[in-house]
Amino acid sequence: MAKEYGGVIIEFYHGDITKLEVEAIVNAANTRLYMGGGVAGAIKRAGGQEIEDEAVSKGPIKIGEAVETTAGKLKARYVIHSPTMELDFKTNEEKIRLAMKAALKKAEELGIKSIAFPALGTGVGGFSKSEAARIMVEEIKNSVDAGTDLERIILADISEEQVEEYRKRAEEILK
Repeated sequence: MAKEYGGVIIEFYHGDITKLEVEAIVNAANTRLYMGGGVAGAIKRAGGQEIEDEAVSKGPIKIGEAVETTAGKLKARYVIHSPTMELDFKTNEEKIRLAMKAALKKAEELGIKSIAFPALGTGVGGFSKSEAARIMVEEIKNSVDAGTDLERIILADISEEQVEEYRKRAEEILK
């Protein structure tokens, strides 16, 4: 299922984000850019150790910043690493909002047209699936309203429940 908003196609994908054919995949990183568990671990396993090696060489970074790396063996061109937490693995609404803004800004800087996001902060960070979906869709709306070169944004998750939260929040917010 997809929704169009302001000329941007927003898709909701139930499955493995590392399989998507997009220009960039977002990694909900920690500030040190280590890729251990959750989506970060899946990206590293599918794309290769070189993704983490390059990321760590660009860190540490602050929440609200993002860096890009190559995507190794993934179909994507880049991985955009945008931290939602420090090494204490705690996150909150402000950190997720800052991570979302930073990833969208980095996508603009790279001039890409397609990007896929996991549910920021909901895995290792333990944040509410519903609230994460709300924050993410609000930041997509803000980005599109401000003017974006993105043409396709995919909100992905291996949890059908999370994908349903994306859909529900998009229907409420993107009018």
